[in-house]
Amino acid sequence: MQTRDPRLFSINNILLSLALSLGYLLFSFFLIGFKTDQLFLVGLFNGCFFSSTISRKFITGFAIFIVYWILFDYMKAFPNYTVNEVRIGELYQAEKQLFGFNYAGNVVTPNEYWLLNGTTFLDVLSGLFYLCWIPVPLAFAAYLFFVDKKIFLHFALTFVLVNLLGFVIYYVYPAAPPWYYQLHGTEFIQGTNGNTAGLHKFDEYFNTGVFKSLYEKSSNVFAAMPSLHSSYPLIVLYYAMQKKLGWMNWVFFIVAAGIWFAAVYTSHHYIIDVLAGIACAVSGIALFQLVLLKLPPFKRFIDRYLTKI
Repeated sequence: MQTRDPRLFSINNILLSLALSLGYLLFSFFLIGFKTDQLFLVGLFNGCFFSSTISRKFITGFAIFIVYWILFDYMKAFPNYTVNEVRIGELYQAEKQLFGFNYAGNVVTPNEYWLLNGTTFLDVLSGLFYLCWIPVPLAFAAYLFFVDKKIFLHFALTFVLVNLLGFVIYYVYPAAPPWYYQLHGTEFIQGTNGNTAGLHKFDEYFNTGVFKSLYEKSSNVFAAMPSLHSSYPLIVLYYAMQKKLGWMNWVFFIVAAGIWFAAVYTSHHYIIDVLAGIACAVSGIALFQLVLLKLPPFKRFIDRYLTKI
């Protein structure tokens, strides 16, 4: 019978895990308050960290995504509308000028058109595509972890870098999503809760609260531009093409296009937001590939990290 590696439970490993877990829980409690999600994250980390050598390497690799999730969660403590004025009507008017068209005697945005002309088929299809925005990148990352750890690490770091670029823009240019304008006009209402918008039709069709539960946890309503939902599938597609995955590249392209359409169809984003999300992904990939990977200290960091996973 195979015995558990005693090095998993060394004093240093136990103290490290305890310090990270308690530090995270205490800091989170004072910054944003206690949530059961925090216990789940701590349990997942410790379960993988102490289960086996392979699971430890896995959670060490995915620690990059954990850092992203924590940063995203902590944005609740520092709302971007306290830093800069929220753009509501300005973005709506820009969308109408750039992408508006005549319908029933009025100039409407694509969001407004789909609000009036949605179908059950598109409701369900959009919901299915929107459910892919996190599972597909994570599943792809898991695949890379087991087949090519170097590309996995590049993918994970690019993913976080693109998010950081997006977060900066959120604070420089706070922007309301289309559904907010549809409900409240140009009035700014501080502390507005997240909204499922057009995705409520998916919940109703399947009698589930999947999107309701997701958007109740939204870190910031006024973070519509750029659409990071639109960035993620493009990062996946880029690294899938690097791996030359053949027909799977077409699957990832369809998922990307589907998410871009669903973002507009469900009134979560303007086309401008989607294009900004695509530009954010392209910028992040270029910055990582053409700048960061050329820096000797960064290359040494990647080499050291690879030895741990």
